[in-house]
Order: sequence, then C-alpha cells, then structure tokens
Amino acid sequence: MALVKAKIRVGHSPDPDDAFMFYAIAHDKIKTDGMTFSHVIEDIESLNKRAFKGDLEVTAVSAFAFFQVADKYALMPCGASIGENYGPIVVSNKSVYPKELEGKKIAVPGLNTTAYLALRIFMPKFQEVVIPFDKILDAVKAGEVDAGLIIHEGQLTYETLGFKKVVDLGEWFYEMTKLPLPLGVDVIRKNLGRDVMRKTTRILKDSIEYGLKHREEALEYAMKFGRGIPTKTADEFVGMYVNDFTVNMGKKGKEGLMLLQRAAFERGLIPKEKKIEFVDMK
Repeated sequence: MALVKAKIRVGHSPDPDDAFMFYAIAHDKIKTDGMTFSHVIEDIESLNKRAFKGDLEVTAVSAFAFFQVADKYALMPCGASIGENYGPIVVSNKSVYPKELEGKKIAVPGLNTTAYLALRIFMPKFQEVVIPFDKILDAVKAGEVDAGLIIHEGQLTYETLGFKKVVDLGEWFYEMTKLPLPLGVDVIRKNLGRDVMRKTTRILKDSIEYGLKHREEALEYAMKFGRGIPTKTADEFVGMYVNDFTVNMGKKGKEGLMLLQRAAFERGLIPKEKKIEFVDMK
C-alpha cells in the first residue's frame, strides 16, 4: 500500500483544551507516518472566518460555522468540544429571569460561535453586542451591556467574580433534548481525498488519547495557553471539553449536532441544511 503523505496546516484556538488535544502532534509523541503538521493558532472566530474561505486543511470551528461550510469540509468524529448538561452561560450583575433580558443588550463572543447560535434559539429577541470573549465580563461589570454570554474558562470563574447565572445553555439544551450540546468541532477539507482525511483523523485521535493517558505533561503544555488561570482551573476546563466525546463523538454527539443544525435552519439562522459528511475513523 502506498504511503499517504501530506502537509497539513491545523488551525486551533489558543485555549488549554485545544492545546491539550494537539500536544502529542506538536511534540512528536506519536507517529505521523509521512504526514507533516504545522500549527496555526488563532481565536475561534478568526478560524471560523478562514473556514468560510476553505483556507486551512484542518481546523477547529464552531459547530454553527461548520453548518455553513459543510460543503467544503467533512467532520472529524474526534476533537469535538461537547458539553453534556453544561455549556456557555449567560451572566449578569444581578439575579434576573431570562425573560427580563428580551430586547436587552447581551455581549456575545462572535456571530459565528455556537454559543451565539444557542442563545438565539433560546431567546430570539435581544440586541447582540460583539465583544472579545475575554472582555465580556468587564463589559457586564461596567454596565455597558445588560448581560454577557460566557465561554471558555469564564464558565468556571464567573461566580467567584461576583456575577449571577441567568441560564446555562448546555443545561437548557439537555433538558429540551436529552442530548449533549456540540460547541466546537474539528473539520478537514474534502478535496484532500479520502485516504488523507482518514489518516489525519486517526492521527488526531491518537494525539487526544495520548494526552488523556499522559495528562500531567499534556496539561503542562496546555497551561501555556491558559491566559494566566490557575492549574486547577485549567485542569477542570480541560476535563469539561476533552473527554470521551472528544475521542469519538459517537451516536449521542452526532444526534446533538444534527438536532442543533435542524433548529438553526427552522429558525432561519442558516439558509439551508447542508449534508454533513463524517470521516470514517476505521
């Protein structure tokens, strides 16, 4: 059998969970058999925009963005960030009911993020104010917005900073569907061909499994991307979003994704339901 070779640029965000997943590839801890990888590290909204142009061979994207680029990219069943009964959280300075935020200003981390999609499905009428995810709590505190949609480690730190939870969108999604909420996924460009797609997916799965088996060293690397958060918080955050679903999103993960896509289409948030192609990991 001919050796499958390719140069792959991998886009991932500067977050502990993404860094944890790619640690083994970045540090030559696993065999890549003729495949060479270079890392493109940008925030998720920048990666979403690059995916619309089909720029990178492999990239992390928001599930919401993937629905719009599913003609160019196939879904790798490994590498997904999936929350089962937890996810992005809307917070405010004081306790309010979600209904009280209708029509109000809510800071969101980007219009292509799955967090934004989930909030639009949950609450169709509000004024979005796009603010970088790591500045959202500051905007809420300053009263520039009525509430903020929190992703990444803010989900673990908002309470200690004095903010009140309005709704956890992962909890809401689970209550409604009994399914996990897929937030970010890893995708690969279809024009690379089936052999490269399958081999690259297997290598990413190997990298994730290596990180989970060598948690301490992978976490030490991931901490460089932790924006100064304590090791305990980074470990907890990685535990939330690098888990069994990340190794293989499985039936439940896929069902959650398809249901989210259907809800986005039914509410007019995506123009059409593009067919999702999953890479076979066998």
